[in-house]
Amino acid sequence: KTYPHPIAYNCLPHIDVFLDNGYTKEEMKMVDETKKILNDQSLRITATAVRVPVYYGHSEAINVEFEKDFDMDELKGLLASSPGIVLQDDPSKCIYPLATNAEGRGEVFVGRIRRDYSVDFGVNLWVVADNLLKGAALNTVQIAEKMMEMGLI
Repeated sequence: KTYPHPIAYNCLPHIDVFLDNGYTKEEMKMVDETKKILNDQSLRITATAVRVPVYYGHSEAINVEFEKDFDMDELKGLLASSPGIVLQDDPSKCIYPLATNAEGRGEVFVGRIRRDYSVDFGVNLWVVADNLLKGAALNTVQIAEKMMEMGLI
């Protein structure tokens, strides 16, 4: 398989085929799967998928808009105490998630947490995970463990 442009030292905003709506198939998959996972078809989601020259990992700039205002320290504390999440959020010391740090690990790394000033109650996050683990094999194991815990299997 070849890319339509050189991938070395480049970023291509083109993963999979383009659809009639201007999005790629990968981008629409992200939108549809997020709504399905969160069981909320009313969510308004957009995505731009970019191919970058890294060995492993998915990195996402995520913007979330809440219904009401929130306390930033409380939000960071909630993320830091959540199982499977590693908070790396000290930009003044250049501490933030990197694909190279996530490689081979099952956690999701979250950082660059800041208010989104384009909306009233929004937050921006930078999220990184090893897609070979978190997006595939490890998720399957974790889902099976949860189902066993719930007595479903």
